[in-house]
Amino acid sequence: MSRSLPTVVRAIMFDLDGTLTDTMGGFADVAADVMAKRHGLELAHARRRYMETSGIPFRQQLEVIAPGHADNDAASDEFETRKREVALAGRMTAETVTGLEQLRRAGIKLIVSSNGAQHFVDHFQAQETFKFDLALGFDASVGLAKGKPHLERTCSALGLEHDGIVFCGDSLKDGDLARDCGIAFIGRLGTFTRDDFRRWDATATAVADIAALATYLQSRAAA
Repeated sequence: MSRSLPTVVRAIMFDLDGTLTDTMGGFADVAADVMAKRHGLELAHARRRYMETSGIPFRQQLEVIAPGHADNDAASDEFETRKREVALAGRMTAETVTGLEQLRRAGIKLIVSSNGAQHFVDHFQAQETFKFDLALGFDASVGLAKGKPHLERTCSALGLEHDGIVFCGDSLKDGDLARDCGIAFIGRLGTFTRDDFRRWDATATAVADIAALATYLQSRAAA
């Protein structure tokens, strides 16, 4: 069972792709094409398996989808190169920004926590008018990675304790990550359904989008 939501939410760590931006469909198309060519998978099946295993780096997804396949490294390299165009085009909708602004007015710190390379996250933050308190991606040179490294960086940089932090993501793997970190989780519907999240954890909370998340937390605080 996941950790219960804190009485007072002091910070929210957001997954990027599929949560703050709607890039997952584009990524899935690229991944499916790569796996069809390199692994001989039917396109629709490859796309479905990409979505089902999302939330971890693509190289790790491949070990779930095609364990030990000789082309897994090459497929991962091709995907990472081809996904760049999709990632760089990812923008937040006006409704997402409105939700984030509502959360900020409530005094909540807002953090991006992505599996993507730090330079992709930096580009995302640079092109958006809304600025997060922290924007964290993957950077092995400084020990940054989604999960506990991002959580510890968030706590040290913003002076927070674990028990006031919530992770919001669109995948079941994001829920696993939050559970492993000992923090609460809220699912963002889209990649997975409400029923999917409930099958993962019968007590799971899931919202339609970031605006709905803000409304939910506001109503919960007023109860």
